[in-house]
Amino acid sequence: MNPMQKPASRRFTQPPRQFFVVYWVLSAVVNLMGLNLWAHDWPEFRGPTGQGHSSATDVPIRWSATENVAWKAAIPGGGWSSPVLVNGRVYLTSAISAAGVKDLKLTAICLDARDGKLLWSTNVFSPEDGSSLHRKNSYASPTPLVRGGRLYVHFGHLGTACLDLNGQVLWRQTSITYPSMHGNGGSPLLAGDRLIFSCDGITNPAVVALDRHTGKVQWKTPRDNDSVPKKFSFSTPLLITNAGREELISPGAGATYAYDPTTGRPLWKVSTGTGFSVVPRPVFAHGLLFVNTDYDFPKLFAIRPGGEGDVTSTHLAWQTGRGAPSTPSALVVGSELYFVSDAGIATCADAKTGQVHWNERLGGGFSASPVFAAGHIYFQNEEGVGYVLKAGKTFEQIAKNELGERTLASYAVDDGTLFIRGAEHLFRIGKK
Repeated sequence: MNPMQKPASRRFTQPPRQFFVVYWVLSAVVNLMGLNLWAHDWPEFRGPTGQGHSSATDVPIRWSATENVAWKAAIPGGGWSSPVLVNGRVYLTSAISAAGVKDLKLTAICLDARDGKLLWSTNVFSPEDGSSLHRKNSYASPTPLVRGGRLYVHFGHLGTACLDLNGQVLWRQTSITYPSMHGNGGSPLLAGDRLIFSCDGITNPAVVALDRHTGKVQWKTPRDNDSVPKKFSFSTPLLITNAGREELISPGAGATYAYDPTTGRPLWKVSTGTGFSVVPRPVFAHGLLFVNTDYDFPKLFAIRPGGEGDVTSTHLAWQTGRGAPSTPSALVVGSELYFVSDAGIATCADAKTGQVHWNERLGGGFSASPVFAAGHIYFQNEEGVGYVLKAGKTFEQIAKNELGERTLASYAVDDGTLFIRGAEHLFRIGKK
């Protein structure tokens, strides 16, 4: 008998208790199966750890403009914000203009990760003037962040906002203004109830925290870099726990700084000379922070966090200028540190000592940050060529994949899937 049909006997008016037990178990299994379809969310710039690591399996290693492309979706406008993935939806931002910088529409976009269909697009800001840009930048370069059923989008000095996951704007923050150089770049970070980002403009650089529920300013801490002639930078902060203390790591012009994420109080700094226009996000592993400085003459520093005040003389472990990137962030896998210069020189070094294991030219210019997934290191150049290397102390290239579309954005990763943003399309690489 169908358990949902009324029994013939009048003694039973509801299905037996065993039915509900079976129903609850089956419902739980179905829900778990649904979650497992998209089990590896990629909710912010450089993924769930902010450091480019994915636990996804069966990640593609070969593709082209036509091979192993599950779908590609045209993205209106332009932007280099990296895609983020949460619960089967892909979020990104774009700048749409019909008449130059005086008719900008800064938008948040949501796509279905399974088929690439547009679910919604919301115009968040319509600034009167977007200011000048670097030739490699866009008005929508900071990567959005999804947490707790909310989407946070950041456009630097043009505004920051929070939306629900149906595209409704919950708050906008436009009071944080500063004279931008080359546009925007750094993405926000969420530390507890505070949405934190750097405001490193031409003058009066600072780090700012907003209340994630309301958008109100919670603290604003000026940079301590009066002696540095060029003050602008674009780095994304990283939250670490060091010796039981939370430290917000935020590189800027002239130094790498640590702040208390709750109050904004400066904790320590390591001076890096007069380096400016800092872009890469820090990486933390083996008790060391790996940070970059100076766009024109890049260097990579390994820093021991902790202490109080200026700890330059005691906390700098090692540094190198050989093959150091200006734009892509570094990556640590096991005991190895991987990075690629903007000119396409990839390096694998011992993370603790800086000793180089290999140094090889990949080719092309690089802006995207590398990721690690399923035993492989993924590098993407600006011409749309993806290089897949086997992680290890010996250089071994597994594949070279030409997408056929310019890209400066970094990947989002899921089981069997890569999401790659090009100049005109978002690609889902993997099986259909």
